[in-house]
Amino acid sequence: MTRLIATDLDGTLLHDDKSVSQRTVAALAAAEEAGIEVFFVTGRPARWMGVVSDHVQGHGLAICANGAAVVDLHAVDPHSTGAPTGREFVQVRALPRNTALKVVEALRAAAPGTSFAVELTTGINYEPTYPPFFQDPGANVATAEKLLHEAMDDDSAPVLKVLAHHTELAPDEFLTLARSVAGEYAAITRSSPTSLLEISGLGVSKASTLALCCEERGISAAEVVAFGDMPNDVEMLDWAGTSYAMGNAHPDVIAAASGRTVANNEDGVAVVIERILAERAARARS
Repeated sequence: MTRLIATDLDGTLLHDDKSVSQRTVAALAAAEEAGIEVFFVTGRPARWMGVVSDHVQGHGLAICANGAAVVDLHAVDPHSTGAPTGREFVQVRALPRNTALKVVEALRAAAPGTSFAVELTTGINYEPTYPPFFQDPGANVATAEKLLHEAMDDDSAPVLKVLAHHTELAPDEFLTLARSVAGEYAAITRSSPTSLLEISGLGVSKASTLALCCEERGISAAEVVAFGDMPNDVEMLDWAGTSYAMGNAHPDVIAAASGRTVANNEDGVAVVIERILAERAARARS
């Protein structure tokens, strides 16, 4: 019996325009009403979770930054007007700064021209040459070495992940290269269609953090249904008892999943949830 649904966001639950369809909203609500927990498991940082924070009915938890953080989406700032902050970290699995520096050094040597950003619990900082994807005007801009060396003490904000971008290498080529030269130091994956890598602490992934959350709830892997579309979802789809690659998924995701559904723009997650609930209702009637 399905007890928990774990779904990626971009390219999976969300349409390409980053919206959540009414069909998907209804399916998530129906799952929660039926007693199935829903976990959003994403590479996004906590500050980008507003798009879905209203669609977790019961617990309000999400796994962010590829497993580096578990976040309470419904946390309320006691010093504010009572509005949800969406940024209370329940658990952090940080990337040690010294380890991050080793990865930066290895990638600079193996892939000249790589630019970096550093994602912290407090926000993002980046190098001057890092592409303007979603840059924060309040961020610090400096070399990765300087950003990672600054405030290297117990009071410094934890590093959730380091982002590495290359303008010439193909995405999968860059990923393979990075894993070969720095895979002993950190977990390296990607979720972007561009050559943008996401670097977390060794052993940190969507799968390992989801497994910890499920263990706390007495939920086994066999009771989890997972959805994803990109390489950062592979471990999660392999771990879950039942898993679905989206119709728009990367080949590695298709190989890892136990099943397939239609594309994100066709509400592939909702299609499967509706089927799960229909089958449950049919069993209850029999």
